[in-house]
Amino acid sequence: MASTKVTIAGVEFKNPVVTASGTFGSGMEYGEFVDLNKLGGVVTKGVANVPWPGNPTPRVAEVYGGMLNAIGLQNPGIDVFIERDLAFLKDYDTNVIVNVCGRSVSDYLEVVERLNDTDVDMMEINISCPNVKEGAIAFGQKAESVYDITKQIVDKSTKPVIMKLSPNVTDITEMAKAAEAAGADAISLINTITGMKIDINRRAFVLANKTGGMSGPAIKPIAVRMVYQCAHAVKIPIIGMGGIASAEDAIEFMMAGATAVAAGAMNFVNPYLTEEMADGIETFLVKNKIDDIRDIIGCVD
Repeated sequence: MASTKVTIAGVEFKNPVVTASGTFGSGMEYGEFVDLNKLGGVVTKGVANVPWPGNPTPRVAEVYGGMLNAIGLQNPGIDVFIERDLAFLKDYDTNVIVNVCGRSVSDYLEVVERLNDTDVDMMEINISCPNVKEGAIAFGQKAESVYDITKQIVDKSTKPVIMKLSPNVTDITEMAKAAEAAGADAISLINTITGMKIDINRRAFVLANKTGGMSGPAIKPIAVRMVYQCAHAVKIPIIGMGGIASAEDAIEFMMAGATAVAAGAMNFVNPYLTEEMADGIETFLVKNKIDDIRDIIGCVD
């Protein structure tokens, strides 16, 4: 039997399959489809220090090869999250990774400090949020901003810190190197790519926000390329994501250099996807007589 175990920042995962933030809630919505105990980890929807109402509707649109979303990180805030979501997840044998969002560094730090007192396994920091002090430029779009927020969070956190990188930059390896230099334990990528859709009959934007984050299979080749580049730029582990729709897609990301993989938008198409990925990866290893999944991580060069 092949070993599917991987380790990130001292945290052991029974297999490399996790959920991408914002596509799985905290697992409650998927409980009737997926046995959460079979997943390497559950990455929760983003949580802020106070409740966020999100953007006005319409805020989701189907596009060729994927979807656009401008949800705006709607969430109930850290108090409800701890009482409801973490209480639900503690009954499962899977790693819990909490995605953290904010509009200022102090917002992030407030959530991080609250989570320090819980038994979550890791934190994933969403730096694609608009920084209100920088004219709404995302924290993750300048290397110096990535370094600054990462350093402050690492200094406050008692849990391993994963920095989630935005692809909406000139060179994502510069952001990866900044996160590593500031002490991040791991990085995850890619977040959504900014896109737009126009209804030609109404002569109007389909999304009330005008732009939204593009996700789904159409972005996978871009995501694989960026994971490969970052794997050659930094030494910390990478969680790869972006358009994963099958175990084969997940294996491709791992061969590019990802230690773990996250399924996102395609959970909406196939709610059984994550469990199927975990089974499919193991089947691939057995079929190809690979004893340890770590042997395929970064195996292309």
